[in-house]
Amino acid sequence: MTLTQAVRSTTGTAAKRAPRTKTRTAKALPAYYWMVWPAVIAFAAFHTLPVIVGIFFSFTNYAGYGAWNFVGVSNYINLFRDDRVLQAYGFSFLFAIVATILTNAISLSIAMGLNAKIKARNFWRGVYFVPYVLAILVIGYVFQFIFSNSLPKILAGIPLFRDNILTNDTWAWTAIVALAVWQGCAFAIIIYLSGLQTIPAELYEAASLDGASAWRQFRSITFPLIGAFFTINVVLSLKGYLQVFDPIVALTNGGPGTATESVTLLIFRGGFSGGEFAYQTANAVVFFIVITVVSLFQFRVLQRREADF
Repeated sequence: MTLTQAVRSTTGTAAKRAPRTKTRTAKALPAYYWMVWPAVIAFAAFHTLPVIVGIFFSFTNYAGYGAWNFVGVSNYINLFRDDRVLQAYGFSFLFAIVATILTNAISLSIAMGLNAKIKARNFWRGVYFVPYVLAILVIGYVFQFIFSNSLPKILAGIPLFRDNILTNDTWAWTAIVALAVWQGCAFAIIIYLSGLQTIPAELYEAASLDGASAWRQFRSITFPLIGAFFTINVVLSLKGYLQVFDPIVALTNGGPGTATESVTLLIFRGGFSGGEFAYQTANAVVFFIVITVVSLFQFRVLQRREADF
C-alpha cells in the first residue's frame, strides 16, 4: 500500500467514525449538565445571591432588624470619614504586609532545607505541615496562654515581655503576627517545595563547576525558576492576611481597645451586634474591591518580574 492510499484509508475510516463519535458526545452532554447544574445552583444560592442582597442593603440604613429606607451612597461616603474604619484598614494593611514578608522569607528558607538531602526528610516535611491542619482558634488559645503566662515568667528580664504583651496597645499586633505566620508557613512551604522540585539538578551541578557560590546559585537559578510559585504564595498570603480574623479573636479580640481591630472583625462586630448591618455591608463591599485591586496589582507586578527573568 502506497503512502497516498494509506492516508486515504485513514481519512475514510475517520470519516466513518466521526458521526458515531458525535452521536456519543451528544448523548453524553445531558449527563454533564446534570453534574454541573447542581453545583451552579448551590453556588448561586449560597454565594452570588447573598452578595447581591448585601450590595442592595448597602444603599439603605437597615440595622439588621426593623424598617429601613434608601440612603443612596451615604454609607460609602461616611466610611471615609470614620476614624475607626480608617484605623482598621491601616492595621490590616500593616499586619498583612509584615506577615506576608515574614511568611515567604521563612517558608522559602525552610523549603530549601527540606528539599536538600537530609535525614528523615519526609518526616520533617510532615512536621512542618502540621500547623496547617490544626484549628486556628484552639492553637490561638494556646498561644494566648504562652504570651500571657509563660513568656512573662521566662523572659522576665526583658521589659517588653515582663508584662502580658497582649495588653500592650503598641506591640500586641506582633503576637498576632507570630501566630499567623506560624500557621501560614505550613502551606507556603508546600508550594515552595513543589517549585523547588521542578528545578533540574544539572543546573546546580553546572553552576558548581563554574564556581558559583550558594548565594549566586539562589539568585541566578533558584529564585528565577520558582518565580511563578513565589507569585502564588505572595498573592495568597497578602489576600489571606488582609482578611485576618481568627488569630485576633483568639489572642486579643481586637484589643487593647481597638488597637488590633481588623477590617473583618470590625465588619463582624458592627454588622451582627452593633446595629450597623447596612453600614458594615458597605464596608464589606469596599473591602472586597480593595482586595481585588491589590491582588490584580500584585499579579501584574510579579508576573512582569517573572518575564524579566
